[in-house]
Amino acid sequence: MSTYMRDPGLLARDAEGLFWMARYLERVENLARLIDVTQSFESPGFEADAWWGLIRINADEENFSKRGFSPDAIHIKRFYLLDKGNPTSIPSSLEDARTNARTLRPLISTEMWRQINVFHRFVGRIGAADLEGDALSRVCTRLKDAVQAHTGITEGTLYRDQGWYFYELGRLLERADQTTRMLDIKYTALLPHGGREEQRVAELTQWHAVLRGAAGYHAFKRRARAEFSAEDVVHFLLRDASSPRSALLCVRRMESHLDDLRRLYGLHAAGEAIESAELLREILVEKPLSHILATGLHDYLDIVQIQLQKLAACIGRGFFRDWRPEPAATQTQVQAQA
Repeated sequence: MSTYMRDPGLLARDAEGLFWMARYLERVENLARLIDVTQSFESPGFEADAWWGLIRINADEENFSKRGFSPDAIHIKRFYLLDKGNPTSIPSSLEDARTNARTLRPLISTEMWRQINVFHRFVGRIGAADLEGDALSRVCTRLKDAVQAHTGITEGTLYRDQGWYFYELGRLLERADQTTRMLDIKYTALLPHGGREEQRVAELTQWHAVLRGAAGYHAFKRRARAEFSAEDVVHFLLRDASSPRSALLCVRRMESHLDDLRRLYGLHAAGEAIESAELLREILVEKPLSHILATGLHDYLDIVQIQLQKLAACIGRGFFRDWRPEPAATQTQVQAQA
């Protein structure tokens, strides 16, 4: 075999950097999408409840309280769009993504590095005047567009070696996690207000918000009945085989990528993670959704989210330098410890 075709391998720190860079960027897009949807669908008189949902989705109750914010719309917007000291904020997540990208300069393309720097400068210019009305919608659109541009540039320029698989694993894991978190919080928030017809209209409005938050509104409308049910939406977000943000599709792709790492590159440490992904796939499909909704969607999604954390831990233990997850730690803190 010629030296040109030799596989140089991949350092554990580079695999970890690619994994986390993808997770942070996916988190930025997801949060921007949820902020935009929350503003569009907040109900008069229930604005604080709608915005507090963002805090719950990200499990930021304690962090938000410690930083001295009030539980209202403007402070929650500042917490996620301006507060660099909040590890789950958009500026902090993008800073972490850029830090990882800097260490990966020999591996990522010039186009990827250039775009993430332009993106970073834009986020640094977001100010208090950008947090209201149409200005906020424009900011969220630019945030989503920038992450999608990064995804497209990566798709077109990142070399398809081991590094690409770890990048994809991070992106898919974060996407599945965020989909289940959003579904969990939004589903439990769909409580009746008023009469039956008023309740039905409110529920439809909220389900449309959930679908837009998962970038699945138009795809769902193509497939669903005009009089769709909660079970239809839950199936779309958890089990649809063609929706790019469904938990099942993400898990199946992770399972395939892990198998490729073992089969194509001889990385037998993937075995534990493959078994974890297989178990998660079985959890997602084994019971009828009607039974899950009747017995408690929240408890079921707790099991799914715990298994996602276990899958992340299997990947970390198998491939990264020193994976020591803390159950209550944010993912930023986990990487800092690794």
